[in-house]
Amino acid sequence: MAKSPLPQGGYSVFHETMADMTAPEIERAAKGGAVALWALGVIEQHGPHLPLATDVYVPQATLRAARRILASETIESVIVPPFYWGVNHVTGRFPGSIEVRPEVMVELMADVLASLAKDGFARAFCLSGHGDRLHNRTILEGVRTGCARAAIDARMVVSPEAAERFGFDAGDPRLALTEATNAPPPRHPDVHAGDWETSLVWALYPRIVRTRIVPTLAPSRLGPADLAEWRKGQEHARRVTPVGYFGDPAAASPDKGAALLAAEAARVAQAIARAIAA
Repeated sequence: MAKSPLPQGGYSVFHETMADMTAPEIERAAKGGAVALWALGVIEQHGPHLPLATDVYVPQATLRAARRILASETIESVIVPPFYWGVNHVTGRFPGSIEVRPEVMVELMADVLASLAKDGFARAFCLSGHGDRLHNRTILEGVRTGCARAAIDARMVVSPEAAERFGFDAGDPRLALTEATNAPPPRHPDVHAGDWETSLVWALYPRIVRTRIVPTLAPSRLGPADLAEWRKGQEHARRVTPVGYFGDPAAASPDKGAALLAAEAARVAQAIARAIAA
């Protein structure tokens, strides 16, 4: 029977990461060729029903599940504690959204990658949990800077659809592309604290979802033009989504979230394995 992709043993962001390992265990993992996996999210408002750390919990759980898939293919890995002081251009005007300058994020990423290289890790894979274009462009810049300064092959794991939206070159050697989902663009996009994210967090940590509120939230029914305006960020985003969500959170379910997580973890693991084999 396949193991559940959901977290076992608690809700700490350090769970199953190198933070709970000892120094000798880290040394053995690096010498054994383990790769480093790193989730990079933000502390950001997610409507009246989801926690500010949604964009940290989801990629961290995805990497935990991907790590088990990789282990089944004899690829060992170590999970780095998640990065959560990211760039919040879009939702920066909302309470709870913490903004960090891109140059600060790049320097911190470069230092962490240098530390991993110092410990003997030859490869690192970074996964974003946040859709903000500037945040993701900053991650790629941090990866490039880290690789330029230290002896490590770091890459950002990203879907082809997201890479195109962020303005990335699909052939960039600092990217590890997942398989395309080939999903048609929806009439009413669900991009922030809607069905998709609510389902995922509900599946992962139901106690921190305001489940009494979820059924009362009407679908935003916003279209592509609204999304373009929302992505301008700051006061534009707050005007388009005054309640803080863009989608249909009431359509969410924990069962749907578990299936979404399993599928995404499989895509991420496949992209990492493919990059290692290349």
